[in-house]
Amino acid sequence: MPRLIAIATVPVILILFYIYQRDKYKKGPLWMLLLSLAGGAVIVPFVIWWEQAMSGLAAYYYSFQWQHAFIVSFLVAGLCEESMKLLAFMLLIWRRSYFMEKFDAIVYAVYISLGFALVENIMYVIDGGTQTGLTRALTAVPAHAIFGIAMGFYLSKVKFSSRKRVFKFFKAWLVPVILHGTYNYIIMADIPYLLFTFVLYVILLYFLGFKKLKVISNASVFRPIRKKISGH
Repeated sequence: MPRLIAIATVPVILILFYIYQRDKYKKGPLWMLLLSLAGGAVIVPFVIWWEQAMSGLAAYYYSFQWQHAFIVSFLVAGLCEESMKLLAFMLLIWRRSYFMEKFDAIVYAVYISLGFALVENIMYVIDGGTQTGLTRALTAVPAHAIFGIAMGFYLSKVKFSSRKRVFKFFKAWLVPVILHGTYNYIIMADIPYLLFTFVLYVILLYFLGFKKLKVISNASVFRPIRKKISGH
């Protein structure tokens, strides 16, 4: 049991540390990071309850596997989990004075997402064993972080922009739901060519995640201004 918990926990810790290190210019206080992580963990029972309620809807769609997979992937997993993460962000982070710049949105959103992923991963790995843990370390856990990056990316635009805020907030909710739902659907649909694209999709998620991190990091208001040195 301790070995399985370690396998489930280590990849989460590594990503948390990586995101913390990427916040290069003005890091938030440790207690805010822990609050975000705890917030993500606390929503797990509520997500489970909501998903069980929504699963009743999926029970009506067993005629075609793709229909059932679509309902479970997008309206159960994607909708429930990402909506609760967004709610946790709004309740715990949105009005805090430590939410000072765009990159903060990504950091706190990822910590909330990985707080959820940590509990979920422990549950899956204890049930599925070492192979499940190693597979999820490269797929599901980083995917949750990337869903958090996407959410934080658009929330940063809501917080620090006066234009189209409602639309941007909608995207902060919808984009992670779509990314999450697509991830689950590829696995659950039982369509061979979709399974073939799973690795490509995970690589795409990695690419999108790193790209958004770079864009928001470069836009930091705390980034030092590099003066051009004239040769004249």
